[in-house]
Amino acid sequence: MLSTKVKASAITHLTDARYFAAWETNWLGFMLSPGTEESVDLQLVAALREWVDGVKICGEFSLATLPEIEAAIEVLGLETVQLGMLTPLENLQALKGKVEIIQEIVVEAYITAEELSALMEERKDAVDYFLLQFNKGGLTWPDIQEGTPFGADQLEAWAKQYPLLVDLPLEGTPPTQFLEQIKVEGFSVQGAAEEKVGVKSFDELDDFFEDLEVLI
Repeated sequence: MLSTKVKASAITHLTDARYFAAWETNWLGFMLSPGTEESVDLQLVAALREWVDGVKICGEFSLATLPEIEAAIEVLGLETVQLGMLTPLENLQALKGKVEIIQEIVVEAYITAEELSALMEERKDAVDYFLLQFNKGGLTWPDIQEGTPFGADQLEAWAKQYPLLVDLPLEGTPPTQFLEQIKVEGFSVQGAAEEKVGVKSFDELDDFFEDLEVLI
């Protein structure tokens, strides 16, 4: 088992799904909004979930209408949805209590701590977790340590105030060491393309998961 929550995001094939499920991640995420490289269709998700047990299936939506999200929840029996930061608050409120909600917030160099605080404060009662997505914004843990776009003290304060998941390249810092300072609820990691069908190297992710592994 793992010492913290982990969400596997943007899964597109069975190799990733089985790998992350074997590590007992909490969520397997599949991008269900069309138009992105990671998008998959509902039939693939339905097929892949037959191969995994003990993990929540999360539908990821960058842009989608409320009826589209509700239809996917019904067809796939989704336990969790991850919604983009432009999702209207009323859509979050409409889904609250029907499904677990992760609100993705892409953190970029130009965003301010005040803007992020205001967004999370506005939406805290409508979501179960905020996913601070640093990776998509090109930011790393060393950037935060240097104060770009805010410092580690600010991230630590938010972790005490809100239920946070982070997708943050740690650049050599072991995840358990990061958690000693920033007590977030957990991490999000990304799926990636196979080298060929059924073949993929997981060396970097192996190091990540082995550091978090709790032997019982």
